Amino acid sequence: MKIVIPGGTGQVGAVLNRALSGAGHEVVVLTRRPSREGELHWDGEVLGPWAEAIDGSDIVINLAGRSVSCRYTAPNLRAMMDSRVHSTRVVGEAISCAARPPRVWLQMSTATVYAHRFDAPHDEATGVIGGGEPDVPDYWAYSVEIAKAWERAQEEADTPHTRKVALRSAMVMSPDRGGVFDVLLRLARLGLGGPVAGGRQYVSWIHDRDFVRAVEFLVDRPDLTGPVNIAAPEPLPHRAFMRALRSAWGVPVGLPATRWMAEIGAFALRSDTELLLKSRRVVPGRLLDEGFVFEYARWPEAAGDLVRRVRQGRLHGVRPGGAIASLSRSPRGGA
Repeated sequence: MKIVIPGGTGQVGAVLNRALSGAGHEVVVLTRRPSREGELHWDGEVLGPWAEAIDGSDIVINLAGRSVSCRYTAPNLRAMMDSRVHSTRVVGEAISCAARPPRVWLQMSTATVYAHRFDAPHDEATGVIGGGEPDVPDYWAYSVEIAKAWERAQEEADTPHTRKVALRSAMVMSPDRGGVFDVLLRLARLGLGGPVAGGRQYVSWIHDRDFVRAVEFLVDRPDLTGPVNIAAPEPLPHRAFMRALRSAWGVPVGLPATRWMAEIGAFALRSDTELLLKSRRVVPGRLLDEGFVFEYARWPEAAGDLVRRVRQGRLHGVRPGGAIASLSRSPRGGA
């Protein structure tokens, strides 16, 4: 199959590209800075020659959007909003104009759309959309507005022959350098992997192999549309999450950090504390209801596998890659 991945040069794009290319599919990545075979230039804002790649493709997986690993200043938040909404709209235009549109459009979204919550998990049916929580920073609500606008841009696209799914993804854990697991493991190895601000806040996550398998599952299910939570079924408090990561690497202790210490660390890393402090207790209701079985449902086992792959990569002088998935090679067709 031919698969087009706008914004596919980041960590999640690399995971998918390795898996899909390894399974024998033709993968085309749309990027602002093409540097290798299989990459095409686009600006994420207006139609251009890149749209020809979508015409006749089987699947589009849009991952485009400014990285959230930055300071949440007003200009950066606006850039997050614009990059997500504009790129989604122009992907929708390309699909709408295609003589042979793809049969499915998987659109990246985020579990951040749900409210900061400790008492109950969020699934797609009963989860509470965030934005009105008391006692949280005002700008957290803007992150929710970004997620809502992102999904709305896909919903409003006029693509009657293309099935649309919004991937409300938790953090994708892979051993790639620069990814979220790499950052967390580095903190743990330095002895800094203790609980932050008490560690009650929930962490939602998904192992990279299960992320690829969930994409495969959604591609092969023509009856599934709309938002789908892409997260392991057992989110856990930050304290327990970091304890399991330390155990997987063999680090006995991790220094705890107060909220103000986290603020200082985030400033030094040019990131933001929302990524650490917001309680994301998200569960994959629709995937489980439809029979999807996770290979890594629990974090201790997932962390153990990721640590093994990191160590294996260092032993051989390479950084280990992601999963190899085999998407079904069913014929194209409108859905």
